[in-house]
Amino acid sequence: MAAVQILDKIYWVGAVDWNVRYFHGPTYSIRKGTTYNSYLIVDEKVALVDTVFGPFTAELVENIKEVIPLEKIDYVVVNHIESDHSGAFPEIMKLAPQARVLCTQKAMEGLKKHFQGDWDFQVVKTKDTVSLGRRSLTFIEAPMLHWPDSMFTYVEEEALLLPNDAFGQHIATSYRFDDQADINQIMDEAGKYYANILWPFSRLVARKIEEITAMGLKIKMIAPSHGIIWRNDPMRIVNAYSRWAKGEACKKAVIVYDTMWESTGKMANAILQGLVSQGVEARLFKVSVSDTSEIIGELLESKAIVVGSPTINNDMHPVMAPFLTDLVGLKPLNKIGMVFGSYGWKGGAVETVKGRLQEAGIQVVEQQPVAKWVPTKDELQECYHAGQWLASQI
Repeated sequence: MAAVQILDKIYWVGAVDWNVRYFHGPTYSIRKGTTYNSYLIVDEKVALVDTVFGPFTAELVENIKEVIPLEKIDYVVVNHIESDHSGAFPEIMKLAPQARVLCTQKAMEGLKKHFQGDWDFQVVKTKDTVSLGRRSLTFIEAPMLHWPDSMFTYVEEEALLLPNDAFGQHIATSYRFDDQADINQIMDEAGKYYANILWPFSRLVARKIEEITAMGLKIKMIAPSHGIIWRNDPMRIVNAYSRWAKGEACKKAVIVYDTMWESTGKMANAILQGLVSQGVEARLFKVSVSDTSEIIGELLESKAIVVGSPTINNDMHPVMAPFLTDLVGLKPLNKIGMVFGSYGWKGGAVETVKGRLQEAGIQVVEQQPVAKWVPTKDELQECYHAGQWLASQI
């Protein structure tokens, strides 16, 4: 992709990764690819805000060259040191050795350790400002959104917020702006992104939004480090983050289960029917054939999670473990949970799953349908009624 002007003398110079399918190792699937957004601000002085993932360094360099020679860059702003944003940093600094690096203290320490080098650093803090001439950059520290080094950059004269990983989405597209793309798809990807990356830091997200509001910053455009740029309705994503950070949910439930000989599967379907009969939107996922990242995304705006497992070796089925481990780490807010399962010799799965949900901070209800061997019609009816009862709690 070529450089794209997003405002007067402000350019997107990043890269589109059409083929990436996993992020953070195999933990987060991104079926639609992603972008690595980098921004060039040309004024009396020139600033490059963030770089790109290392394999796309040449593309970044060519995009910058379309606008200016690299030796004219005065500042390289590093909002976040994770490799998808800093991978090209060493090469950019070789090509622009005159540039000063603007970043937080934690980012400076991280860059030195990541790349075993040293550069002309200027450590910045919240409300520090650097003038480029007609425009200025104001910095807002954002620790744990989502790394300790993270910060936002704000261009006051354009009411432009450059928040790095906040407000982003993993989606590869030839479009750069929200008014060009399918907004429903973009919001779905933004929700999946929030749930899989930022959910553990929801209280910090809420505080940061309050802080920026208290600073009185006008925001006409939000340009994150992944996905599209919010120029038509930037408050749409801010308001969504506010809801997600508070744990607001819809009348919706997600059922996650696995089964060996279909006993637990039959129970899952009966619970689903009970929920649906009361007007609750419900989604059913067999975990061994489902994408955990997609399940987590569906949970974001769901009030209830229902988890079922057969017992094997006095414990839950092993395929449930990765999903539940993810859930414990993500700490979803304001969810209620129900557990169910089947067994043959001796139970154990239900209590294990219940414990994991409680570790995740989920309020687990007392009702927990259990069936020995194959569930009878009466036991499936109990599952159906359990779904109806759970619907009344949503």
